[in-house]
Amino acid sequence: MITFIVSIILLVVGYFTYGKYIDKMFGPKKDRPTPAYDQRDNIDYLPMKTSSNSLIQLLNIAGVGPIFGPIMGALYGPVAFIWIVVGCIFAGAVHDYLTGMISIRNKGAHLPELAGKFLGKVMKHFVNIFSILLLLLTGTVFVTSPALLLYNLMDGRIALGIIIFVIFVYYILSTILPIDKIIGRIYPIFGALLLISAVGIGFRLIQTGAPIPELSFKNMHPAGAPIFPLLFFTITCGALSGFHATQTPIISRTTNKEKNARFIFYGMMIAEGIIAMIWAAAGMSLFHGYSGLQDILNRGEAALVVSKASNLLLGSVIGTIAVIGVIILPITSGDTSFRSARMIIADYLNVEQRSMMKRVIVAAPLFVISFGLTQVDFTVLWRYFSWANQTTAVVALWVGAMYLLIAKKNFWVAAIPAVFMTWNIFVYILSQKIGLGLDLTLSYYIGFVLTLLWIAYFGYQYKKMVSAKSFELDYPITGKQQLT
Repeated sequence: MITFIVSIILLVVGYFTYGKYIDKMFGPKKDRPTPAYDQRDNIDYLPMKTSSNSLIQLLNIAGVGPIFGPIMGALYGPVAFIWIVVGCIFAGAVHDYLTGMISIRNKGAHLPELAGKFLGKVMKHFVNIFSILLLLLTGTVFVTSPALLLYNLMDGRIALGIIIFVIFVYYILSTILPIDKIIGRIYPIFGALLLISAVGIGFRLIQTGAPIPELSFKNMHPAGAPIFPLLFFTITCGALSGFHATQTPIISRTTNKEKNARFIFYGMMIAEGIIAMIWAAAGMSLFHGYSGLQDILNRGEAALVVSKASNLLLGSVIGTIAVIGVIILPITSGDTSFRSARMIIADYLNVEQRSMMKRVIVAAPLFVISFGLTQVDFTVLWRYFSWANQTTAVVALWVGAMYLLIAKKNFWVAAIPAVFMTWNIFVYILSQKIGLGLDLTLSYYIGFVLTLLWIAYFGYQYKKMVSAKSFELDYPITGKQQLT
């Protein structure tokens, strides 16, 4: 398990080296009031402690992504470790940090508004629709997946429909109430269970000497599914995920000081990468090879793998606690998915959110649509979620690249992963059945051409923006609240 241990060490080192470089390069300002003060409304905008913000951020972005995704990605073999480490340090954590800081510098704006400002007005409308679609898919996936885990945990003693209903009720309350009333109070408890499950599984993998395979570039997938582009859409959370760009602005509105952004945004992505490493390793080592893992996935999806791995490594009692920790992950992302969707729609339609009734009016249609989506097959939803997720990540990376380019900073830290993932999303939608279903090799070439066209548009938009005399990179401080 040398590869496994070294990979986790590299993730930690990445935070203290590359993460520090990204933070210093961006340049947080010590005395600049954040939106938590300048835009304070005590609903979505209010200052919270760094420890609370960090834990909420981790639970928001985690979901089942860094567990279910790496378990399915484990079918490809140790090459999955490479993507988790490289993707997390150089793409995912950079993506989260830049999204958080740029949002802080622009009144806590969500991705659609940032895309409109930095990539053009057309992109604002496109990303607005796309973000809401992604959040609806995410919220729905994060209703069905924990509901299935709870249903299995209780051996079917409570009907699946009742479990789904209870989760929806919690989501409704967490969506419309002020962020510090439910989310800010119960997340520390949820966080403790998350740490017990992840640390417990990781410790037992090492203690029992699990046969975690060493580094190999060979594709181990039993069905021969291609690494490019499928691995990058199977393991998203834990490496790079556009869903994070929809969640990060929630915490950008409660961050009390810019200097804490590296720990909150970059650091929590590194923590998610470690969780992903643990579950990928468990998938590769506990089920008698990749065919055995595939068999369990066929019988019960990733939820069954989680249950079996937890009971095998931790025993029935602690294993059950670990499963509860895994159940909590999607619930703590589903609630903020709907909250984020409500905020994006309100910002887009310019509907103030101080009134409880207005929050309900905006949120109600989201839950009606999501309930309908729960009747759709989970695996189909996951495929569309994966593409929508990485497309959103690409937009966020290009927003980061544009911001840094205009600010005359090192924009390559965002542009390089943006170019690579732009090519990937084109190849995926061109080659897969949910898209055009073209030949994979042909899709590589067409995707390359489309990527070049996007880069040309990016260059055009840059020239247009630098020539606009009225353009402001960061919003001016207008409120009376002071940083304390």
